[in-house]
Amino acid sequence: MKFCSTLFKPAYAVSVLVAVFASAGCQKTENTAAVAKPKVALIMKSLANEFFSTMAEGAKKHQAANAVTYELIVNGIKNETDLAEQVNLVEQMVAQQVSAIVIAPADSKALVPALKRAKDAGILIVNIDNKLDADVLKQANLSVPFVGPDNRAGARQVGEALAKRLKAGDEVALIEGISTAYNGQQRRLGFEDAMKAAGMNIVAVQSGNWEMDKANNIAGSLLSERANLKAVLCANDNMALGAAAAIQAAGKSGQVLVVGFDNIAAIKPMLADGRVVATADQHGDQLAVFGIEAALKILKGDEPPGDQTTAVDLVTK
Repeated sequence: MKFCSTLFKPAYAVSVLVAVFASAGCQKTENTAAVAKPKVALIMKSLANEFFSTMAEGAKKHQAANAVTYELIVNGIKNETDLAEQVNLVEQMVAQQVSAIVIAPADSKALVPALKRAKDAGILIVNIDNKLDADVLKQANLSVPFVGPDNRAGARQVGEALAKRLKAGDEVALIEGISTAYNGQQRRLGFEDAMKAAGMNIVAVQSGNWEMDKANNIAGSLLSERANLKAVLCANDNMALGAAAAIQAAGKSGQVLVVGFDNIAAIKPMLADGRVVATADQHGDQLAVFGIEAALKILKGDEPPGDQTTAVDLVTK
């Protein structure tokens, strides 16, 4: 009986109640923190492209170093032209109620309606890599900040490096990316700027859809049709790999030059031995990180930023 009377002494009872309420307060604080931790979805193009697998790894490393700050979901499509799958990924992220979507759209126009639905559901959208079409955004009454490089300026630098190896009047061909992708359009314009300024003769422009095999077939046909072809300008390194393989198979290595864009690891040995003259490094390992950091700032309450131009650098042997 002495035990019971000691247990329920007023002072002891008060301390127990304080401890209980303090514990409940801690529990509530922890739950609130967990709820407040934003979930960011990164949606990319084809993960079969080394550029985007590098982008994904960079994003994962950033999240690992900032695990207390945000959660990350990484998604990508199987090939560059699978627009329906990328739209489906956006819809999945809406269903999962993520805080923000950082997206490298496979098409500058086709993804806008899905992103508008996401925005209407209260999800922040940040556009990286391939800029969404300004007119389509305006029609949808959608404002989306863009974080990425000046693709036209980068491609112009690559074209200028190539032009130093050619002479005025030489025949060159362009293998562009998806024709409705803004970054593909800008890279084509940059290549054309450099070739026209140097007096080159652009004899063909074809779309390789960013894909190695398609570029390989296009380059093979061009080599058969154009005996005087001196160079092939490819809008990404994946396509440059395909073009270089076609040139080697035709026995024209060193006679027909190749340039690319992205500076993926697979292109570096070709830069070293001259099979590829130049490429552009848009720092793919950091590009998603820049977009994620922009999203986190906005989620914290900072003013939505305007478009942010990130670095793009010429890479040669």
